[in-house]
Amino acid sequence: MHHKRSNLGPLWATLCVAIGLAGCQRGAGNAPSDAAPGTAPGASAPRAVQTVSVFTAQQRDVPVTVEAAGTVVALESVDLRPQVAGTVAEVLVRDGQFVQRGQPLFRLDDRADRANLERARAQLQRDQATLADLTRQWQRAQELRAQNFIAQSAADTVLATLEAQKAAVAADQASARSAEVALSYSTLQAPFGGRIGAIAVNRGSAVQPNGAALVNISRIDPIGVQFSVPESQLSALLRAAGPPAGAKAAASAPVVSISIPAPERGRQAPAEVLQGRVVFVDNAVDTATGSIRVKAEVANGSHMLWPGQYVTARLTTRTLAGAVVVPQAAVIIRGNERSIYVVKADATVEMRSVQQRLPAGEFVVVEGVQAGEKVVVEGKSNLRPGSPVKETAYVGARRGAGPASSAAGGAASGPAGPR
Repeated sequence: MHHKRSNLGPLWATLCVAIGLAGCQRGAGNAPSDAAPGTAPGASAPRAVQTVSVFTAQQRDVPVTVEAAGTVVALESVDLRPQVAGTVAEVLVRDGQFVQRGQPLFRLDDRADRANLERARAQLQRDQATLADLTRQWQRAQELRAQNFIAQSAADTVLATLEAQKAAVAADQASARSAEVALSYSTLQAPFGGRIGAIAVNRGSAVQPNGAALVNISRIDPIGVQFSVPESQLSALLRAAGPPAGAKAAASAPVVSISIPAPERGRQAPAEVLQGRVVFVDNAVDTATGSIRVKAEVANGSHMLWPGQYVTARLTTRTLAGAVVVPQAAVIIRGNERSIYVVKADATVEMRSVQQRLPAGEFVVVEGVQAGEKVVVEGKSNLRPGSPVKETAYVGARRGAGPASSAAGGAASGPAGPR
């Protein structure tokens, strides 16, 4: 009995193993397949085609431009004060009036100065009459001396008196001129053409040389714009400026574009732009800011610029010839790395490392892309190297006629990562 139980045990284990193998085979035959119909076993599914906007890299001459905030300053400005004490007799101008050089502005009470001038002229006339009489006496003395009617000492005395009288007449002439100058101080004239500010005195006001200014005069046309550029641009600026003095230097001075905001026309309205030339580069770099002061002279016949006004100055120092430009939005930034997706001939993309040389408004000058190659601008979010794409034109490129000027040496403003 014990022998029979021991023979049934191995038989039962063999039967269970056979049943388990059959169940596994049926389960494998009924399992669903992950591969798409028509796809070979083990092959991955094809990637979906993504629609992206592309821009064809262009080769252009790009100006290297420095952009800075500037302040409008008068090339000439003066506080008008009297040179003599007196009382204002007439005010010949109004507040804010434009005046020409030499135009009378104020007249002081000049009665005392006129009397002094008349006294000096009368003294001059008296001494001139005496000089004429002494001249005649000297002529007679010479004739008498020639005939030995008078001694030589008498003739010398007449000559000495004549010379003294000539000196007296010269002194009288100087006194008369001094009186004329003093009288001229009673009329205050514009030293140059410009616009006057608020008048600080009225008729009857007492004024003196060390007192308050009567009025301020500033030259409006031409006018100056003062701004600072980084010291890294100093060498290029000096090369563009050429010789430091002379008419030829003024003609070859770098051109400065002055942009005047126009908020009354809306944010989208273009700013007014005036052209000027650099007339002054400071003789030292400001060590606190690492910049150097520059001044430009701008024709201001339309009086659009006003002293104290804030404007934007753009100074072109040189031009990059034949540079390749792409939109800044096409550049992918990962830390210190810059890359761009380039569309290949088979409508797939590859990621290519590039180097940014210069931002230029909406565009940026890059190295690593050839002119004529298509770069992806929008739709980079889900792209990977080798992804198939469908191209559409980049709309942003149509808004700009070309690379605009921007601050040289700045970093391109692009996305912080793949888009």
